[in-house]
Amino acid sequence: MAADINVTPMIDVMLVLLIIFMIVTPAITAGFQAAVPRADNPKAKEEEEGEIRLGIDVAGRYYIDITGPDGKYTGMRYVPEDELEAQLRSLYATRSVDKILFLKADENLEFARIQEAVEIARKAGVRVLGTITEQNRGERPGRE
Repeated sequence: MAADINVTPMIDVMLVLLIIFMIVTPAITAGFQAAVPRADNPKAKEEEEGEIRLGIDVAGRYYIDITGPDGKYTGMRYVPEDELEAQLRSLYATRSVDKILFLKADENLEFARIQEAVEIARKAGVRVLGTITEQNRGERPGRE
């Protein structure tokens, strides 16, 4: 007499669990919200020659600021959204190694707008993206 184990109920349960997880997982990640942290910035970092900064104001308008060869800023210049990719592409076309963009966005801006800017920058050839944060000025508990 050979006793066989009936695995059909176990397989049914596993398939039901698989279907539940397949349905629930996208629903959990769809509502994800993140708060952008502020940095303590214990050491100030000077800007280097040739850095490119992309600014986004609270209305979602784009501004580009470039450090010139003399080390001075050009100042934030407004760039229409439809011209942003072409502007960035022309700035990064001549660069062989240094394809870094620094992003500074208003803290009240919707994250979707920042994501659009990141996608435009990636299409234009940016390989490394850094963020610029405001320094925390409040006192921490336990500090003197």
